[in-house]
Amino acid sequence: MAPSTSTPEASLPQRLLASSTSDSSLFQLAWLIARLVAGGLMIHNGIDKLGNVEGFATNVVSFIGLPFPVFFTYCAAYVEIISAGLLMLGFLTRANALALLGTMAVAIFFHLKGDGLKVAPLETASLYATLYMFLLVNGPGTLSLDSILAKKFDS
Repeated sequence: MAPSTSTPEASLPQRLLASSTSDSSLFQLAWLIARLVAGGLMIHNGIDKLGNVEGFATNVVSFIGLPFPVFFTYCAAYVEIISAGLLMLGFLTRANALALLGTMAVAIFFHLKGDGLKVAPLETASLYATLYMFLLVNGPGTLSLDSILAKKFDS
């Protein structure tokens, strides 16, 4: 069983890096696959933003009312590329999941503002946000760099 991240004897780095779930190999493999898919697809979204910075800045960032739309477009794109890549590696997973959850919160707001409660536009951003929230709460799983680091801090 994985060490509980809520035990008082766990160090701060271990609590931040260790996962709080089952050691079942099948579960950990599924968790890894989910992390890889969610990260890989999000990298695609970031690259798409860089492919048309002005269009995204005008049609999305300006539309929702944020200042400096080109700046925030680059911020969103690089968060989606870098944080998603690190998430795939399982490195600093909780911090990267939080950053990606932030971009998805903005995406959800954009879809709500533009389309109301229509399910189709909200679906993808909401599913990503749910997965990133799960990773933020539970960590990366045992098949991750964070897990290796947590074991190093434990010994």
